[in-house]
Amino acid sequence: MGTQCDSMLHLAAEAFQANNFELAADIYECQLASAGDPESRLELMVKRADALAFGGKIAEAFEVYRQASEKDKLQPAHLSQLLNYLSDSIRRHDRIHGSSRKAAEERCRPGLEDFTCGMCLSFLFEPVTLPCGHCFCKRCLEREERPVMCTECRDLSKVVDLQTYRVNVVLSSLLAKWFPFLQQAERLRREGNGLFAERKVEAALEKYNQAILTAPTDHILFSGRSQIHSSLKHHDRALRDAEMACRLMPFWSKGHVRKAQALVSLGRTEDALREYLICLSIEPDCRLAKAEAHRLLSDFLAPVSDQVPQHISDCSNFLSSRANIKKGFIEPVQTLSSDSLPAESPPSASERSDGSHLLKRKRRSSEKEEEVEISHQKKVKCDSLGSVSRDLLDPTDLECSLCMRLFYEPVTTPCGHTFCLQCLERCLDHNPMCPLCKEELSEYLVQRQYCKTVLMENLISKYLPSAFMERQKVHEEEMAELSNLNKSVPIFVCTMAFPTVPCPLHIFEPCYRLMIRRCMETGTNCFGMCLGDDLKGFAGYGCLLEIRNVKFFSDGRSVVDTIGRRRFKIIQHRERDGYTTADVEYLEDVKVEGIAERELQSLHDAVYDQALVWVNSLKAEQKQRIEGHFGPMPKKDPELQASPNGPSWCWWLVAVLPLEGRAQLPFLALTSLKDRLSGIRKVLLFMSQSRLR
Repeated sequence: MGTQCDSMLHLAAEAFQANNFELAADIYECQLASAGDPESRLELMVKRADALAFGGKIAEAFEVYRQASEKDKLQPAHLSQLLNYLSDSIRRHDRIHGSSRKAAEERCRPGLEDFTCGMCLSFLFEPVTLPCGHCFCKRCLEREERPVMCTECRDLSKVVDLQTYRVNVVLSSLLAKWFPFLQQAERLRREGNGLFAERKVEAALEKYNQAILTAPTDHILFSGRSQIHSSLKHHDRALRDAEMACRLMPFWSKGHVRKAQALVSLGRTEDALREYLICLSIEPDCRLAKAEAHRLLSDFLAPVSDQVPQHISDCSNFLSSRANIKKGFIEPVQTLSSDSLPAESPPSASERSDGSHLLKRKRRSSEKEEEVEISHQKKVKCDSLGSVSRDLLDPTDLECSLCMRLFYEPVTTPCGHTFCLQCLERCLDHNPMCPLCKEELSEYLVQRQYCKTVLMENLISKYLPSAFMERQKVHEEEMAELSNLNKSVPIFVCTMAFPTVPCPLHIFEPCYRLMIRRCMETGTNCFGMCLGDDLKGFAGYGCLLEIRNVKFFSDGRSVVDTIGRRRFKIIQHRERDGYTTADVEYLEDVKVEGIAERELQSLHDAVYDQALVWVNSLKAEQKQRIEGHFGPMPKKDPELQASPNGPSWCWWLVAVLPLEGRAQLPFLALTSLKDRLSGIRKVLLFMSQSRLR
């Protein structure tokens, strides 16, 4: 019997997961008839109520929840599904009206969209740039749980110690210059918070009053002042400020938490529950909202007693409240216009009935608040906080301190300094320290997380479009020049390289670090390799190498895995930023036909067999070392003259034969496969004769 019961319960759970809520509810109802254990009955009733709620039968669901609460007080675990259903219903409505939400947020911050922290949704104060390139208030990041996750790109930014990430110097100075009023308001808020922490509540309230006079559109200021009023037991004023915070930023979860707390203090529990549900629809993981919503729901569904008001026990009342939840969530959005904010909300019933409230407003602190509210509309209209005056737009404020030009692809180091990406990389080629403050950047260097500072780049393109376009044009011209693999090909003067043969390199000189990076930035991933020459500097022939992989180290060194592609002859050369560039002419083998082709094939097969004999005569250790570096000897090519460089096994053999670079170089210059094969045969013959001696 127990096995059959477990099977039915498993089936009900699967039906619930498959959104077949009617079947799940029916199964749970059937199981209730045979359940005798009170605890089991309670669990089954709650699960049936959950299925009814998700199936849209909310009235029946509440009736079953109430019946379950008569058995025992419903715990958070019992109400989690109901809470999910109610908050999800709001969230689904929000998705349907997604454009309304986006438009509301834009109207809430007219002109300040670019300067808003993605965490607190307020003005960006003391901006810190994360490795992903997005900026947030320093205080917001300090309050975040570890590991810090960027709310913009959802990237775990790998910030282990936030103390190492300092305020963005350039951006902070720029915002202070462009928005002094908002900076002053934030300073007053910080002072108020300090006073509040010291229990100097009246003084803290005074600071917040001044801050709101300075920046009357900041929702965080009203939220903070709401908390101060709550501590002073001024619950009506706390509610009024919380409502203003919700109007200024309808989709900010903390504002709805503040409003719910004030409503609870005023005894308006149903309204408070609605606000907590709205909060959870915005931020599902808000622990405070979830705990309080659980508590209020549990009280709401508790059996009727003399201590519980009659209207709370009436399910239809809550249903009508639930119907208004969506309305209450969307209304703040609709009341906002693009030019102004809403007037102060009408007084609550408790305010209208309490005549003493009017007398209290004559006190000095209340007069200050009245002054704030009266000036609110005028301040918004006359003070262009959300726009940047053209008189303040100075391109020199956005110049790189290294190249003294407008930032291009700006990146910010953990120490808070911003540079052009290429400028910073060139400095780190020479020294793994910040060019300005000399802070160690070895870890930053090895991670190679050079993400552009998004806000900085957006400001430049938006407010300095012509200068940005000119800077972009110069960069594109430079990249076009660097990506030309016929003219100005970068040359690494080091050793011999051959087509199709791997050539691993250890890069440590700053000029070659720059050269490798440019090859990768342009997308060519190619550079030339030439043998050094004591008289000429380097040989007149070389091989084009393609970068396959790069491994970077914390001191700036790197190991580059390359492979040979094409041979070339140098026409002329010059120097660029410490390394050589050259105009080149690519070499290809001359093809032959007829009798010459048959003779070439015969020679090729004979030399190949001769090469196999030499390779197989090598000691096992020596052969293993060669194959570990260059790979095994390639097999014969199906078509002898298919490649412009000839058979790949020839180049492999030239690379592994014990010849000096000067002896290998002529093979690279030859365009006759017959001559190359003849030369290889002579070397193999000489080596076999030397071994016999």
